[in-house]
Amino acid sequence: MLKTTLRRQSAGGRLNLSFALLALAFFSLTAQPAYAIGGTFFDGLDAFNTARWHKADGWTNGNPFNVGWRADHVTFASGFMSQRLDTTPCPSGCSGKPYAAGEYRTNEYYGYGKYETRFKAAKGSGLVTGFFTYTGPSDGTQHHEIDIEILGKDTTKMQTNFFVNGVGGHETVVNLWFDAAAGYHNYAFVWKADKIEWIVDDIIVHTEYASTGYPLPSVPGRIMMNMWAGTGVDSWLGPFTYPGTPIYAKYDWVQYFVL
Repeated sequence: MLKTTLRRQSAGGRLNLSFALLALAFFSLTAQPAYAIGGTFFDGLDAFNTARWHKADGWTNGNPFNVGWRADHVTFASGFMSQRLDTTPCPSGCSGKPYAAGEYRTNEYYGYGKYETRFKAAKGSGLVTGFFTYTGPSDGTQHHEIDIEILGKDTTKMQTNFFVNGVGGHETVVNLWFDAAAGYHNYAFVWKADKIEWIVDDIIVHTEYASTGYPLPSVPGRIMMNMWAGTGVDSWLGPFTYPGTPIYAKYDWVQYFVL
């Protein structure tokens, strides 16, 4: 029922397509690089949509990521996308890392707008379940990023952060009113030129303003979802010990609106 309702909302949004296209054109001409900017969409994550997404496969991000990305660790069943972390077939098949994990990435880049997903986080010290935008040197740009992260060591909290030209250090920890690993909840951020708002279950929980003296991200990025284990950052994530059985994060749907 939830997915049906959201699909109807997404379809309703298409009635305002002319306005969205005008806004997108203005945005592209004034503030954005000259590569493709993705438009409004809703994806129920019922199946692998290769027109919109690809799975990270055959590499690692390096420290503090202690996983190698493998396409077969992102799967779809019963209306959900699962991201799995385990030891198969590591380390030889995991870019030399002891664990394999999954990451799902858009093919196109997305700018100002509302980003939202519904997921259930992985629980356990050393783990991160994430939803974020990213662009960086591999895309031929400076590193710009906006983050929603659930740290598995305490899944009653959410961490926000952003990067501009490779500079982060804007972490804020938000106390949730639930356990993010116990059930599905909606997580979103609204990215505008003058502010970023982070939203949980339709409640604004944190805002960053451009007027505070440091710049906000301004370069479109890919939309990404991943789950991973860290190394060398125990003070941040806590130590990770593999429990001997696969660990999962599950995503129900994801959507983006041009504002």
